[in-house]
Amino acid sequence: MRYKTLLKYAEAEQIIEKSKFIGYAKPVEKEEEAIAFIESIRSKHWNATHNVPVYLIGKNNEIQRYSDDGEPAGTAGIPILDMLKKEEIRNVVIVVTRYFGGIKLGTGGLVRAYTSTAKLVLKEAKVIEKVLYDLIKIRIDYSLMGKVQNELLTAGYVIKETFFDDAVNLYIYSEPDQTERCVQMITNLTSGKAEIQVEDTVYLNVENGVLLK
Repeated sequence: MRYKTLLKYAEAEQIIEKSKFIGYAKPVEKEEEAIAFIESIRSKHWNATHNVPVYLIGKNNEIQRYSDDGEPAGTAGIPILDMLKKEEIRNVVIVVTRYFGGIKLGTGGLVRAYTSTAKLVLKEAKVIEKVLYDLIKIRIDYSLMGKVQNELLTAGYVIKETFFDDAVNLYIYSEPDQTERCVQMITNLTSGKAEIQVEDTVYLNVENGVLLK
């Protein structure tokens, strides 16, 4: 299981034909978070010509909302929403604020301006993947530590942390479809002497194929 979203909050701005466009973006999990974020931007820019909000939330985009906030219909909110769906980015809220500079952009110009501002702020917020991982605890004798660690790293598993008591406790991340293979590998490697259990299943951040710890 994986999906694309944002790493962090970000903002970006550009001037187009004397109008100032300011993009704000943030990863969110719930609609309430998105609404609160939109209201905070509206309060901050209460005197702006437009504050265009868009958010997309849910495994299958169950929640999707947008507004053109006074711009001609279809020129502001919907192009941003369409861009997010095309890029398959979800669990995100974007607000693009506009201060009118006196020059009308026309329908096509508005679509380009709002979309390009949204893309600009997405770049600042960093698009990442959320990937589902099992957190596996492996408890082994000290004599097996080097061999097990090497095999895990060679096989591409990520060791989150290691704790020591009267044995070695390794906590590793494995994508769920690789967990059975991992368990079998450690069982064979330790002749069945390892204690192995899945402690949790969590979404983690992955950027360009690399797990962000």
